[in-house]
Amino acid sequence: MEDDLLGIGAFARRARLSPKALRLYDRQGLLPPDRVDPVTGYRYYREGRLEEARLIVRLRRLDMPLAAVAGVLAAPAPEAAGLVAAYWESVERRVAAQRELAAHLRIRLSGGEGSTDMYEIQQREVPEQLVLTEQRHAGPEDLPEWIPAATGRLAAAAQAYGGVAAAPFVVYHGEVNEDGDGPVEVCVPVDPARAAGAAHAHRSEPAHREAYTVITKAQCAYPQILSAYDAVFAWAKARGAAVADAPREVYFADWAAAGDGDPVCDIAVPLA
Repeated sequence: MEDDLLGIGAFARRARLSPKALRLYDRQGLLPPDRVDPVTGYRYYREGRLEEARLIVRLRRLDMPLAAVAGVLAAPAPEAAGLVAAYWESVERRVAAQRELAAHLRIRLSGGEGSTDMYEIQQREVPEQLVLTEQRHAGPEDLPEWIPAATGRLAAAAQAYGGVAAAPFVVYHGEVNEDGDGPVEVCVPVDPARAAGAAHAHRSEPAHREAYTVITKAQCAYPQILSAYDAVFAWAKARGAAVADAPREVYFADWAAAGDGDPVCDIAVPLA
């Protein structure tokens, strides 16, 4: 009945929305009015719609895009809660990456000052390894998809030779940035005693000493990961240590299970 309806002004006040926002949400199909006067075009809303309107207000305070808000409104309660959780996880990942990017830019804009303070550089001896490999030219935008896919393929192939024997790593044989595409090589170590005559592409990675620093999942994002590389190279240069081979990333943790602040990767540079 019409006396159960609120005019757009009254509804907007009680929903803590502006009439302009209500008209926008109507056009987007999020919150259409329950009745529109055919003569005046004036919109009316049932009082029971206030809860729905207030939910939209709260979701928008999370900076949730209208399309995502529509998905939450259309979903049953348990699924809607999952959509909100997934959205907020994506926000936290983005903020963590932006935090690391801000740190990277601060270091770059200050001429590299502070890069070695931000990362703890260590050294270690790495034994000779037999590795299954996959190599390609790739830009920064290709790596987040290609590296885990290639690692998965090589790990599956490694099962024929007793499984993965040590942490997989990625070797950058050339610059990967806006102007360079590598090549990049994904390597999965296997037991040489069980992989003699392996049919898959493989090679021997020589024993070496390397300088390295441990970074978190958030710090792996491009371009902020470059700060870690800069810190290791700067550390080696300051000590007169010559770089002997291509830099690499050693992935020692379960990437999918790791949080943004969890250590997942070593940035390493072989030394002469």
